[in-house]
Amino acid sequence: MKYNQNRRIFRMFYVVTASVTLLTGFTSLAAEKDMPVKQKSVEVHNETEVTWNFTEIVNEVHTDAVDEMKAAAEAAQEAYIKKVEEEKRAAEEAKKLAEEKAAQEAAAQAEKEAREKAVSGQSAQAASVSAAEQELLAALIFCEAGNQPYEGQVAVGAVVMNRVRSGSFPNTITDVIYQSGQFTPAMTGWLDSVLASDGYTDAAVQAAADALAGSNPIGDCLYFSTGGGGYQLGDHYFR
Repeated sequence: MKYNQNRRIFRMFYVVTASVTLLTGFTSLAAEKDMPVKQKSVEVHNETEVTWNFTEIVNEVHTDAVDEMKAAAEAAQEAYIKKVEEEKRAAEEAKKLAEEKAAQEAAAQAEKEAREKAVSGQSAQAASVSAAEQELLAALIFCEAGNQPYEGQVAVGAVVMNRVRSGSFPNTITDVIYQSGQFTPAMTGWLDSVLASDGYTDAAVQAAADALAGSNPIGDCLYFSTGGGGYQLGDHYFR
């Protein structure tokens, strides 16, 4: 910047000098011829030193270059640190997402295996039930809920299966159904009459098969009746 200022000063000085020379009719030029050579040389030398101080200009340029290099180095360092931090955050986020995905996949696999195990257990249980017991269950379902919605029929079969597994009742379908004082059709003989004549419906047969396979719309309920509280399906309340 100082270099430019010196050049501007030199141009102004030159213009002024030229103007004075023209106005005086070149008289100063004639006088200059009589000036001693040594004096002119000194003036020119001094003028050169004022106008073109190369050492100072070089020092200023060097200082500016060093400052620019420092600024560039600092900017590059900041950019590098920022890049490293961003890469670190991205890696941590990717790791977190991978762990979450792995956990979800593991949970899904465990749930799948549990379902397969439950289905396998239900299939094994259904296979162990004799055809006679399945017919007996179908006959009971028909007697107790033959006039109810299909889900209500399955629910009656589920009550019988809940009792078989509960530990508080007999552990076979036949013993649960014929347990004293439990199911009215068994106590009155109507159940045996329906069973002997195959008087149950196809819907009752299917409801028995579904209950044996594990279908259960009433949870852990062990009782049902036509009155009172509990979960209602059709005309029955399950509890």
